[in-house]
Amino acid sequence: MDITSDDELEREAEGFKEQGNAFYVKKDYAEAFNFYTKAIDLCPKNASYYGNRAATLMMLSRYREALEDSQQAVRLDDTFMKGHMREGKCHLLLGNAMAASRCFQKVQELEPENSQVQQELKSAESILEFERLAEISFEKRDFRMVVFCMDRALQSASACHRFKVLKAECLALLGRYPEAQSVASDILRMDSTNGDALYVRGLCLYYEDCIDKAVQFFVQALRMAPDHEKARLACRHWRAPQGQTVVPLPALKLGHVCLCHFGHCLAPTHDVSLSSLFLQLNKLDQAIEDCTKAIKLDETYIKAYMRRAQCYMDTEQYEEAVRDYEKVYQTEKTKEHKSLLKNAQLELKKSKRKDYYKVLGVEKNATEDEIKKAYRKRALMHHPDRHSGASAEVQKEEEKKFKEVGEAFTVLSDPKKKSRYDSGHDLEDDDMNMGLFH
Repeated sequence: MDITSDDELEREAEGFKEQGNAFYVKKDYAEAFNFYTKAIDLCPKNASYYGNRAATLMMLSRYREALEDSQQAVRLDDTFMKGHMREGKCHLLLGNAMAASRCFQKVQELEPENSQVQQELKSAESILEFERLAEISFEKRDFRMVVFCMDRALQSASACHRFKVLKAECLALLGRYPEAQSVASDILRMDSTNGDALYVRGLCLYYEDCIDKAVQFFVQALRMAPDHEKARLACRHWRAPQGQTVVPLPALKLGHVCLCHFGHCLAPTHDVSLSSLFLQLNKLDQAIEDCTKAIKLDETYIKAYMRRAQCYMDTEQYEEAVRDYEKVYQTEKTKEHKSLLKNAQLELKKSKRKDYYKVLGVEKNATEDEIKKAYRKRALMHHPDRHSGASAEVQKEEEKKFKEVGEAFTVLSDPKKKSRYDSGHDLEDDDMNMGLFH
């Protein structure tokens, strides 16, 4: 009775397999999968059923499931050549070249004359070589070479998320954000929990100065992969309290050493994202240096010119700022760039005349009372009577400073003159014109 029952199950399973084969030939892989599954349910120890379902899963691009079925097939029958071949192909498509090679070598043992396996072994060897070159290139920060190697490896390992993520990360480090975002998004469409792809999305946003959004992706990457080192390092260095600007707290506490450590994690080859961090830390000289390096790598990189010009303005290096803004305006003639250039030119003009605020030792937003107090203090400090016993040279210098203090007070205490002075007008020209029409 039991034997007859087993025979019936086998016949029924064979019937399902044949139906599966028919749908496979018609390229209706979803139905083929269903019938192969029915056959397996009836006879779970038949290696060929797993092999057939593995082939169907491969056609459906479900390579990890196909790998599991292939492995089950060869566990049931170690001489099942097609099972070893499919296992090797799945490993290859998923980027596991070493494992693929072992499978193909087993196929060679079973069928020494198999010509197809020779080509598959070459593909596995090529992937291993491209992986090796990519690792060396990444250490050298030659990210273009890494992208090249990953493109070649993906020709044989088209389903390898690891290769895609490395390519996307290097595209981000090269400043090619749309391409990097596209690769990462493709991965997340297939695997929404991929921590590496989430990290790359954050990396792109970080380089584009969308810090709040970047941090959200870093945090999400850590939720999906708690041991993700780069995401953890990024989150440790950035905090984004609601309604506040993101501040690199550890860098503020630990100084340049910590800053460099963070830069090693996130610094691109020709991007100015690290200069943004320097700006927030008020390390303007380092920000200028970072932008200059970026410009040397790409002389058309407008964002680097813009940020360096801003730093030059903040450090009162107006000639350099004008030069950078002129470069920007020549490339992109926008109203914003024209305004920035005019402002820099105005500040340059103002910087070449006496700075009355410095003469009195007050800020540019000083009140009328503050200006009066500063004048009295400076006038007393440089009054000739106070230096009557000094050398002739000192007396001459103090007398000059006393006159400058008076001149500064004359301008800054008069609202109209102060307004014209602040707006960059030449007051000496105004005085000459008044004399002509008096």
